[in-house]
Amino acid sequence: MVSQEYILQSSPKELIERFPYLQTFFAGLTLKLENLQEVPLQEIIAGMDDEVAEDNSFEGLHFLKQLQEFIQQMQSFLGDEHNIVDSLTILPGTDKSGNPEQFESLIFEKSTITSIVGPTGSGKSRLLADIEWVAQGDTPTGRTILINGEKPSADWRFASGKKLVAQLSQNMNFVMDLTVAEFIELHAESRMVNNIQEIVSKIIDAANELAGEKFEPSTPITSLSGGQSRALMIADVAMLSSSPVVLIDEIENAGIDRKKALQLLVGEEKVVLMATHDPILALMAHQRIVIKNGRIVKVIKTNLEEKAMLKELEEIDRGVQQLRTKLRSGEILHANE
Repeated sequence: MVSQEYILQSSPKELIERFPYLQTFFAGLTLKLENLQEVPLQEIIAGMDDEVAEDNSFEGLHFLKQLQEFIQQMQSFLGDEHNIVDSLTILPGTDKSGNPEQFESLIFEKSTITSIVGPTGSGKSRLLADIEWVAQGDTPTGRTILINGEKPSADWRFASGKKLVAQLSQNMNFVMDLTVAEFIELHAESRMVNNIQEIVSKIIDAANELAGEKFEPSTPITSLSGGQSRALMIADVAMLSSSPVVLIDEIENAGIDRKKALQLLVGEEKVVLMATHDPILALMAHQRIVIKNGRIVKVIKTNLEEKAMLKELEEIDRGVQQLRTKLRSGEILHANE
């Protein structure tokens, strides 16, 4: 919580620079502070004429308490307060038959990628759901999720602005009648960032780096292809979302540059977990979790041999992507390509 002492020693200008949403708070006062932008609040309150204070229904201690509570509420809403997640820990539960999982704990650090592999219906999505819900032994698996090695506060589960997880899947459809730029601006405004136009440009540029086909800021979001939509949301989650954990559910056919997408997320210090059947995505991860019958049965670190194999798979994938591009442009394919 921001202390009252800090607030008193700061000027309205300094407070607005640190907490941009205070501009709205100050604008709503009957007492205008436009001419006192550089003066510490302590001096403003101490020098307030009793008659002026009475005319404006201003009482120093009440004002200070209101201001402190407003900042605290906005920090909670925006997820800015105590929002640093260095690690995520999974404590074991049981499989679909009620058998206990045979591990002590699994720890995931920020800026790391973990893939989740297993047959269809094995429980990959259930594991992602446990993390998303910050399970505390109260889901079908009985697993428990810790944040930074400790039991999380209730805020991580129930506060509207403090979302632990951002989830990306193959199924993303827009229904809003907005352009790409307007859509990102709307999100940026809800996050109350200062440099809205700068962040909008960065997100769109990053999305175009990921997408197979580029799009303009003026493009209606409803006309984006599936790959373009997912590229936009990945860039948005990486650069604008405050959620420290990203869960990806099977984006192997998303029509995006998967390697760049993961690099972007990791570069923004996110904990990344992805359920996949794609060997390229699985080997891009630092480690992979193997799930069978709803139970985590194995954790495999990606070794040097697998990393060498990954390079070969990526080369094959690049060839496939080039063929796909030629098909889209109406070219004839040749056997030696």
